[in-house]
Amino acid sequence: MPSLERTRGRGGSRKLSAPRLRRDTPERAGLDPGELRHLVHEVRALTAGERPWAAGAVVVAGRGPVIAVEEAAGWAVRYGSYDPGADRGVELPPGAWVPMTPDTPFDLASLTKLFTAVAAVQQIERGTLGIDARVGAYLPEFGAVAAHGVTVRHLLTHTSGLRPELPLYECPDTAARLAMLRAERPVGVPGMYTYSDLNPLLLQHLLERVTGRPLDVLVRDGITRPLGMTATRFGPCPGAAATEDQRRPWGKADRGMLRGEAHDENAWALGGVAGHAGLFSTAADLAVLCRTLLAGGSYGPARILGPDFVELLLAPPGLGFAVDQPWFMGELAGRGAAGHTGFTGTSLVLDPATDTFLVLLTNRVHPRRRRPDSRPRAAAATRLARAVRAT
Repeated sequence: MPSLERTRGRGGSRKLSAPRLRRDTPERAGLDPGELRHLVHEVRALTAGERPWAAGAVVVAGRGPVIAVEEAAGWAVRYGSYDPGADRGVELPPGAWVPMTPDTPFDLASLTKLFTAVAAVQQIERGTLGIDARVGAYLPEFGAVAAHGVTVRHLLTHTSGLRPELPLYECPDTAARLAMLRAERPVGVPGMYTYSDLNPLLLQHLLERVTGRPLDVLVRDGITRPLGMTATRFGPCPGAAATEDQRRPWGKADRGMLRGEAHDENAWALGGVAGHAGLFSTAADLAVLCRTLLAGGSYGPARILGPDFVELLLAPPGLGFAVDQPWFMGELAGRGAAGHTGFTGTSLVLDPATDTFLVLLTNRVHPRRRRPDSRPRAAAATRLARAVRAT
């Protein structure tokens, strides 16, 4: 991992440009067309049958500046509700089904964390945030976290010791939610890994404190607008793929069939803008983010990070990003692949070693959440890895 002294001296001073993405053949991308045909076939199969793995899916894959696969399958909206007695979705009349298209927006769920991480590293690059500074130096009112010496790096690497989540959705108002978050103390020793939604939530408060701007504005002005990611925004998002008939006992709130509102109960309770969830986007927009990071932080004339700070973001163990995780990256894992998954059925992987990227977006929780299963994500990533090796 590069030192901050070196990255401050170099990352902010470079003016780089990188080719924009274009759609072309697998051969032009340096990928084997046979493996990519298998990839498309397997993604389509995920949405087939009476009880599909996911109601619908969109997959985008490529190498370098070339998108070699862009495919939609299944349905953005298929069910009107879920019948717990029959353990199956109640289908809408066929005329009311909404087909999935490559331009369909999805509730990204935890892929939102990646944008929060990029926004944080942008502030580290500018010198307004210290990666090893204590959170209490910026947020002294978060006394329990401050007393445990939690740092910005701890938040970015899920090593703060905070538990996975808090029931903020049960609080009656914003003040009560904030009081609960401020009073939360780590249950583990800082430095030990525990994946937690509370880490990016604290990062959100920290970023808003040091910049004086809300998270949605930081993401828009610092990431999506300069990169031309016009379909990426916090909700509400009319036209998005439907998610869940959210009800207790499987859900944590009784909200009915959701479409275009944050699926995550805490993100919803926080008004739809949260450090851990709440963003909506398309596969093509996320491919732009992947390409930007693979190109060292530049896309066309825009630069959102210097190359050394991209390295800081993606180097093991990753800041916000997971690194080399075969359970969802398949055979792409092993040489520095980075990415993330989202509870609603979303995922992305970028692999600097092969200059490849894979975005797989599904509405797997439509009509209701199921036990986590990332085997199809890993299988898709493995197809892409084999498409590289076969050329």
